[in-house]
Amino acid sequence: MEQIHGGDSNSGGGGGGSSRSEEIAVTRASRFDTLPEDCISKVISHTSPRDACVVASVSKTVKSAAQSDLVWEMFLPSEYSSLVVARSANLLSKKEIFLSLANDSVLIEDGKKSFWLEKASGKKCFMLSAMDLTIIWGDAPAYWQWITVPESKFEKVAELRNVCWFEIRGKISCGMLSKGTHYSVYVVFKTATGRSYGFDSVPVEAGVGFVGKEATKKTVFLESGADSRSGVHYSGISHAAVSRAFRMRRPWMRVPREEEEVEGERERGRNVEGPKERVDGWSEVELGRFFIDNGGCDEIEISLMETQNGNWKSGLIIQGIEIRPV
Repeated sequence: MEQIHGGDSNSGGGGGGSSRSEEIAVTRASRFDTLPEDCISKVISHTSPRDACVVASVSKTVKSAAQSDLVWEMFLPSEYSSLVVARSANLLSKKEIFLSLANDSVLIEDGKKSFWLEKASGKKCFMLSAMDLTIIWGDAPAYWQWITVPESKFEKVAELRNVCWFEIRGKISCGMLSKGTHYSVYVVFKTATGRSYGFDSVPVEAGVGFVGKEATKKTVFLESGADSRSGVHYSGISHAAVSRAFRMRRPWMRVPREEEEVEGERERGRNVEGPKERVDGWSEVELGRFFIDNGGCDEIEISLMETQNGNWKSGLIIQGIEIRPV
């Protein structure tokens, strides 16, 4: 059975201290073993999937309790039965159902969203497909086209043909997400080989926030590394320096080096985000973060836009916007 691994254990340098710790651990494990199995399961069910897999190594009794349906049903979302094939739900243990939802995403809402569980915590994760987003001019074939790519989890993705007004927005209900959880938001995309232009020297504004409240804004880039013509790297240039240069209609890469350094000191930790390659072959850029508390909230709104520069942009392939725990 597949395991969910915790952090590495540290090897002790002193033999005496290590032996004493092992003796205490064995004693505590023995006391835990004396409890009825359903009581042990009840305790473990209040931890996390990772903890349940770790504690299963304590003893055979604890392992049996840790793998019980009583434990793993607590880690599953209440709607899990609608996310798996009915026949499978009857044949699989609750742990097997959990792992199936953690290892593979499930399409929901007519294939416009995908859902999965974070394996270590059991927190809910989603991707809003491009079909589920509001893309300005997205229904105009001269500007955007809808294509099929084998490596996408969705039926269609959006390919940017040519626009000067680039604007994408998405929403998700707070009720769909896990309570008490910090989330990160990412745009997941590719660039069309040989047909991509217009983003290599242009900052794009990202916004994430609760509907009805002011969103947190940041600057991101959708091209990796550097402007190939100028050889100027944007990694490390501060958000403030980019924003100021852009507002003043100066090319952002021409901000004097001295100014970059000063702003970098003032705005440490707010560097401009660039794309990172994912293991699935797509790229992602973090757009922002938010926290779902136990109180009431309506929706999260996400935006990605570049409407000020006026240059033509092309060749971006949008799979969707991914929302996963930090």
